[in-house]
Amino acid sequence: MKKLFHAACLVSCAICAALLTSCVDFDDATHAVSTRVQLSLPSEFTSGGGLGGHDITLQFANQRYVAQTDGEGIATFQGLVPDVYDISCSWKITAEEYHSLTGDAQVISGATVSGSVNQRLISQDNETITLPTSLTIDRDIIIGKIYYAGSKDLNNRTYMAGKYLELYNQSDDPVDVSGLYIGLVEAESTQAYTLENLHEDYADSVILLKQVFRIPVDANHLVKPGGTVLLVNSAIDHTPNDTLENNLLDADFEAKDYSSNPVQNNPATPALELIYSMYPSISVMNLVQSGPCGVVIFRTDDDVTAWPKTYPYGKTAGNQWLLCPKRHIIDGVECLRLTNKTPAVDVGTKRLYSEIDAGYTNINAISGWNGEVVYRRTASLAVDGHPILMDTNNSSNDFQTSTKIKPREYDGE
Repeated sequence: MKKLFHAACLVSCAICAALLTSCVDFDDATHAVSTRVQLSLPSEFTSGGGLGGHDITLQFANQRYVAQTDGEGIATFQGLVPDVYDISCSWKITAEEYHSLTGDAQVISGATVSGSVNQRLISQDNETITLPTSLTIDRDIIIGKIYYAGSKDLNNRTYMAGKYLELYNQSDDPVDVSGLYIGLVEAESTQAYTLENLHEDYADSVILLKQVFRIPVDANHLVKPGGTVLLVNSAIDHTPNDTLENNLLDADFEAKDYSSNPVQNNPATPALELIYSMYPSISVMNLVQSGPCGVVIFRTDDDVTAWPKTYPYGKTAGNQWLLCPKRHIIDGVECLRLTNKTPAVDVGTKRLYSEIDAGYTNINAISGWNGEVVYRRTASLAVDGHPILMDTNNSSNDFQTSTKIKPREYDGE
């Protein structure tokens, strides 16, 4: 009798469990939501700038959504799958618009308004997200490519000698790049200084550089419109070592290597001047193959070697980084490290302020060695036919990766 009663109880419990299960709405976890993005104009806009008619982009994985702001600066998105999104916007203004909106009579070729909120969880229905923006004066010389990934040679050994940087002239006039500085940003696995640390100790005024190079000042080095400056660690033909590598014999400048065996310097290629390195034994550009690998370019009449240096935050010994004033920086690109975690890129490891680079780029390999170069997408063509590269002050928008694009090449040419 007890067995029958026990069996009946089990059946009854099973029926109750089934009824309860049928009442749970599993669709709630993926129920589509709507959200609004409220555009906030740059603080420099003193006369109002027209909040309407600007494209706002939401992106995650390979999904991309675009909506336009209304007269109050609100872009509405409907039917979104709850997830973590990158939110961004950018638009160009002319020199006349710049003068009108800011009251600044500075003569410029134009400017870019851009904003970015990275890895924002959107899961609540009808929430409003504020998108702040900043103003960046259009640049002539920009960072066009960074090849830091390296590759594997024909014997499956890691190959680093073919790494390079490439600068690009966006303008319609020749630009003299002599005296231009190239800075490689601090890239320790444990950050020497976070952005919060920099805010606390230096009021957001500096960034940390591990190396600084300079294009020689012994002569003018004119770059034509649409022209490039190829800066390499070894100006040789690297293609015999791996099919993903490049022939760099026509490089403009070489960071001379004084420590490797064998040394792969090209005597015919002018030397890129090494101004500062926190590594006494490394004279080439220390481009970390897995990232992070931030790069900035700047100009100054200062004696850069006299700039202050710092130990890691809270330390009084160890390696020292050069403190580069933010005001001197012309362009910066943040290359972050891909991980096997979620999200795959931790934006908390950014070293560059949003006014230098509001986003980031990365290669598609955790450890590097995949032969990918990160390079700017082509936005349009100038009157003379040379590409105008994407420059919205947000590398998440501006850059993409390739194993096919070669030095001095860009999509759209």
